[in-house]
Amino acid sequence: MKLNSKQLRALTEKEAILRQAQDKRRPIYFIVENVYDTYNVGGLFRLADALNVAKIYLCGDTEFPPNHKIVKASIGTYKIVPWEYKSSAKEAIDELKKSGVQVMAVEQAKGSIDYREAKYSLPLALIVGNETSGVTEETLKLSDQIVEIPMWGVNTSLNVIVSAAIVGYQAV
Repeated sequence: MKLNSKQLRALTEKEAILRQAQDKRRPIYFIVENVYDTYNVGGLFRLADALNVAKIYLCGDTEFPPNHKIVKASIGTYKIVPWEYKSSAKEAIDELKKSGVQVMAVEQAKGSIDYREAKYSLPLALIVGNETSGVTEETLKLSDQIVEIPMWGVNTSLNVIVSAAIVGYQAV
């Protein structure tokens, strides 16, 4: 059963755990590196729920629940989507690669390709980075592939949630 925002916010921890156990999640992971805006983090939880991702890794300087802004922006989806904090994106990448997960960074960088030309295969981890500086160079080097979204206007980038949504929906 789908839940609206009021129902999600009212969901108890016990009910959330039961829902997590019942859900068959897609083998897609989000690695969120140094995203400072807590509303962006909450929005990424909403997106992760929409895509039914297996897990979100909140890494580095990224805030995590129960931060009240994340709780509010996520409309309760932080209770449904499995998540874990890691001190670095490298930790999450190392863990996922041991399980054969393809790691793809969403970033404008040397060697990146248009996201529409990428070869997507599951299981897949998508890395998104800081709102100003993006995914770190160290993390880009650990990625199997770097994809970018074309920008035709004067702005150089999209919001982190929008970028993750475009590539995430392309992947599935």
